[in-house]
Amino acid sequence: MVDAHQTFVIVGGGLAGAKAAETLRAEGFTGRVILICDERDHPYERPPLSKGFLLGKEERDSVFVHEPAWYAQAQIELHLGQPAVRLDPGAKTVRLGDGTLIAYDKLLLATGAEPRRLDIPGTGLAGVHHLRRLAHAERLRGVLASLGRDNGHLVIAGAGWIGLEVAAAARSYGAEVTVVEAAPTPLHGILGPELGGLFTDLHREHGVRFHFGARFTEIVGQDGMVLAVRTDDGEEHPAHDVLAAIGAAPRTALAEQAGLDLADPEAGGGVAVDAALRTSDPYIYAAGDVAAADHPLLDTRLRVEHWANALNGGPAAARAMLGQDISYDRVPYFFSDQYDVGMEYSGYAPPGSYAQVVCRGDVAKREFIAFWLGEDGRLLAGMNVNVWDVAETIQQLIRGGVRLEPGELADPEVPLTSLLP
Repeated sequence: MVDAHQTFVIVGGGLAGAKAAETLRAEGFTGRVILICDERDHPYERPPLSKGFLLGKEERDSVFVHEPAWYAQAQIELHLGQPAVRLDPGAKTVRLGDGTLIAYDKLLLATGAEPRRLDIPGTGLAGVHHLRRLAHAERLRGVLASLGRDNGHLVIAGAGWIGLEVAAAARSYGAEVTVVEAAPTPLHGILGPELGGLFTDLHREHGVRFHFGARFTEIVGQDGMVLAVRTDDGEEHPAHDVLAAIGAAPRTALAEQAGLDLADPEAGGGVAVDAALRTSDPYIYAAGDVAAADHPLLDTRLRVEHWANALNGGPAAARAMLGQDISYDRVPYFFSDQYDVGMEYSGYAPPGSYAQVVCRGDVAKREFIAFWLGEDGRLLAGMNVNVWDVAETIQQLIRGGVRLEPGELADPEVPLTSLLP
């Protein structure tokens, strides 16, 4: 039973934490809700940081999950600019950076992830950037505008989603862009060799240079400023600024210090949780980028770093904290916008897990749907590119778990809805 005498604490002021707080109130919880944010800004959404806000199309206020006044109206106690530095499951307390000690009845870890750092000489130069926080995006937006005005050069480490979206934004400002990627194509670990080349062609058409099969070895500078980037194949790329977009690591330090079970780092790491998003401590839950959850539908432990997981995972954890019977089995979903190409990806098809990729539509015109099929003909994942209102059907097909015929998937005359079980 949940009553007004209980205190629920949420550590992490991102989308997952903010939506969890909102859900607790929406579900009728009348106890204390305390939201601990290590940033001074109110909780905000991250996709605009590499999309609309970075492009200058959205204002700063548009990124926030709720208006600042909402938290007081909902009686959410905010601790802004205060990191949680110690979690004591035995005493059921969390200590903040200023020494404040907060007792909890249940606690949600929504600590997110942080950018992986380049471990090479030169990373302390003024022109080396990461993109994870609103302050990063504000700084980078100014940098891209300046590079565009001065015909400056941005070199990006990594051709993942962040690297590609920033490349697109930089080109929209007129900056010169080079992307260095160790794999043979962009997004190689997500889309595989079959479709990674699609994004190579897209960006090359917009003037982006790619350097595949290489890694940064040094960022060369003078008087504190970036001059060039050197790679392990002996190449040197002129640069005025550098973006490290080599992935993100779950922020598990608090959980590790508290003795909570963690997932295998080789499989993505994170705080290990069950299908109800409970950690190894029955009073502590985890959601969002930091949670590595047992996924009932996919029958694997999975950590998902995308917006939809925070949007849906935070509320699921809140309901589980309230004692509801929760089995969090959402189909993983993410989206990206680059130049005139918009795409949505649903499912999970890591390298080696699928037998073939089937396409429906016109790949050359970038108006198509790609389907990743397993050995047994089941749909593992689908990506719609400039084709809309099909993501929900794709997710239903994944959930259905039935054998699909490649010919029917490829035939635009066969409605996808007709393939549903």
